[in-house]
Amino acid sequence: MQLKTFQFNPIGVNTYVLYDETKECVIIDPGCFYPDEKIELLNFIIDNDLVVKHILNTHMHFDHVLGNNFVFEQFGLNPEAHKDDEFLLEQFATQMRMFGVEGGDVKTPSIGTYLNEDDVITFGKQRLIVIHVPGHSPGSVVFYNPDAQVLIGGDVLFYGSIGRTDLARGSFDQLVGGIKTKLLTLPADTTVYTGHGSKTTIGFEAKNNPYLQ
Repeated sequence: MQLKTFQFNPIGVNTYVLYDETKECVIIDPGCFYPDEKIELLNFIIDNDLVVKHILNTHMHFDHVLGNNFVFEQFGLNPEAHKDDEFLLEQFATQMRMFGVEGGDVKTPSIGTYLNEDDVITFGKQRLIVIHVPGHSPGSVVFYNPDAQVLIGGDVLFYGSIGRTDLARGSFDQLVGGIKTKLLTLPADTTVYTGHGSKTTIGFEAKNNPYLQ
């Protein structure tokens, strides 16, 4: 499996395109906001002859869904996310104002497919297992590829940190508990691609993350 990382919008969201030799791909957390960001994402898909099979959201905070409408218009795919974050779409414009982000297309399509614990998403020769880890938001999920030992972690787990829990319906205890019971049990050399910032590994966070000791 190959992975392309983009950093988009004023909040610096990591958007990921996962693909393999079959040319099928998924886009995870399309955060493209500015016109040049949208063009960059689209050109990557076109230049590599990729066929988009799924649009996946780790959660529905505004910075991770800013490009949902753009990719919906381009590829005709509704985003897939956990039902418990659906309420955040109703607060989309409010979230943008709270973080001082103005302008742009504030529309976002409704969730097309609800993701649940242990769902398996397939594309090409790849499979992603859905793991529900609430706490940053009630519907936060991560996507685990056991064959590649790759975890797309959204805002659940960061290099030396965890997602903030002071936003709507967040829970510190729920987040830490979910990380310890569902993520730290994965192989130590699993690479974690985070929603913001640099990647890390499960083993490093198990030993060094101050929130998980």
